Amino acid sequence: MSLNVSLPPELENRVRQHVESGLYSSVSEVIREALRLFEAYQDVQAANLASLKADIALGVADVAAGRVRELDMGEIKQRGRAALAKRQPA
Repeated sequence: MSLNVSLPPELENRVRQHVESGLYSSVSEVIREALRLFEAYQDVQAANLASLKADIALGVADVAAGRVRELDMGEIKQRGRAALAKRQPA
């Protein structure tokens, strides 16, 4: 299959630089590698989104089951400050 792709000058120069570096033997190799990396990136993004959705579903289930309580931010800060004070040298 043959495709014609238009790139802005900056990207065209970057592709040519990769070929000139000797790491790739052709423009097509650079584009193929870029597409493989883009697809890998999309796979990671999809996995992250699926994980986030699963975490949200768990949180919603916890709320529905009554396994949550309100947080007292003052208490949390106080406990954190106390723990920090214990780690500080005298």
